[in-house]
Amino acid sequence: MKRTLTISQQRLTIEDIVDLSQQRVHVALSTDAAFQQRIKKGADFLDRLLETEGEIYGVTTGYGDSVTRQVSRELIEQLPVNLLRFHGCGLGEHFDLETSRAIMAARLVSLSRGYSGVTPALLQQLASMLEHDIIPLIPQEGSVGASGDLTPLSYVAAAMIGEREVRYRDQVRPSAEVLAECGLTPLRLRPKEGLAMMNGTAVMTALACLAFKRAEYLSRLCTRTTALAAIALKSNLHHFDEDLFKAKPHPGLQRIAALIRADLMPQHDPAERLQDRYSIRCAPHVIGVLEDSMAHFRSVIENELNSANDNPLLDPEKEKLLHGGHFYGGHIAHVMDTLKTQIANLADLMDRQLALLVDTRYNNGMTANLSLPDPSRASINHGFKAVQIGVSAWTAEALQNCMPASVFSRSTECHNQDKVSMGTIAARSCIRVIELVEQVQAAMVLAATQAIAVRRRVEPGASLPIGLDAHGFIETVEAEFALVGEDRPLEADLRRFIAYIREQRWTFPA
Repeated sequence: MKRTLTISQQRLTIEDIVDLSQQRVHVALSTDAAFQQRIKKGADFLDRLLETEGEIYGVTTGYGDSVTRQVSRELIEQLPVNLLRFHGCGLGEHFDLETSRAIMAARLVSLSRGYSGVTPALLQQLASMLEHDIIPLIPQEGSVGASGDLTPLSYVAAAMIGEREVRYRDQVRPSAEVLAECGLTPLRLRPKEGLAMMNGTAVMTALACLAFKRAEYLSRLCTRTTALAAIALKSNLHHFDEDLFKAKPHPGLQRIAALIRADLMPQHDPAERLQDRYSIRCAPHVIGVLEDSMAHFRSVIENELNSANDNPLLDPEKEKLLHGGHFYGGHIAHVMDTLKTQIANLADLMDRQLALLVDTRYNNGMTANLSLPDPSRASINHGFKAVQIGVSAWTAEALQNCMPASVFSRSTECHNQDKVSMGTIAARSCIRVIELVEQVQAAMVLAATQAIAVRRRVEPGASLPIGLDAHGFIETVEAEFALVGEDRPLEADLRRFIAYIREQRWTFPA
């Protein structure tokens, strides 16, 4: 039975957003009287401000550089509708369902902080659409990451009022039609609610949550396949000695070395080399950089997720109107630019490991290209030769995408938005790098499994130092992957194992 994730003002985690995006939980807006009153108090304060002060940014003024343009009282209700309409210019591929759910959830969490002047009805509309799985069609391109994710979030706001299109039960349909079918009424936006919906970092933050969990998994899986590569290559397993790593006290580095040790049985036979090549010997140092960074990444992402990040903010307790720039996505941009570089380094590591496995000059007696045909047909079979070329291509593309997006700020919107974060472009770029690294990782899973089989073939009866968990992992791979004897196309196998990686099929020690 799925648990219910109740949205109030509690601090949510990356895992909460991922669970919601993958429909592992129900979502509900808290009915707690104190929470509901907090939200209502912000909307009421906005109403009082409108009556007493008469001028509020984005309510009685135009947006951005148009702040000097006054909006008459009779047009105030139309202003937020116009805001979401003129931002309906997104292009590119649409975000998938999982990402779009995460975007909606991130916006719901932020607005539930109680600083945005929205009504409980708006929060309820978002929660209801998530629970009914009415998911706006959101183009990926068009945000510079300040003033927040205006254009992509306009598609969420529009769907809430019955405009544009949504995905519902595997079909793309008009929002108004689906809302009616589900018994929901199109939301009527109150003053500032269009701005509150759109003027925030929900898109980049949602992407960051998803990227974090995929990166976390790749760290563990790359650690496992490194251990298998070391075994197949007859490496010097003392490179992962506990006492060695006590001398370099980075905790993430030490954890990765410990995980590799856990996949190895004590070594009795002498290693082929006193010191292995860096892609084996220094693997904990490569993966460990990512491992040591993850706690910082989590802190930044979860702080952004649980922040009020639109403008202006309203403090209903102190009755203050606060103008600022919390929509600026610099923190997420930093994490995404850094994370993609560290993840790409995993691809580079695995690319080098695979190059050792397939090359008879370096693989310590294994067959060329890890081929396992009948010996009489060895001359016409090439095993993993093309896979290694593909891995090199995917790695190169991942590395090429490591240019930081955050340094490409552009002056936009009549030079009002003259320094922008590019956080959403950074997050999208990070996701692309992760996709490429997952492709490399799938190839490495298959190659490492094949390499263990080759080692057993060329040294029949030899006892390989494979730990219990790693042995079980090999068995699960071999149950789904027929070892390559005669050459065959491997695309279908690769695609299947990419899907397994994205599903996070295997579990690893904590």
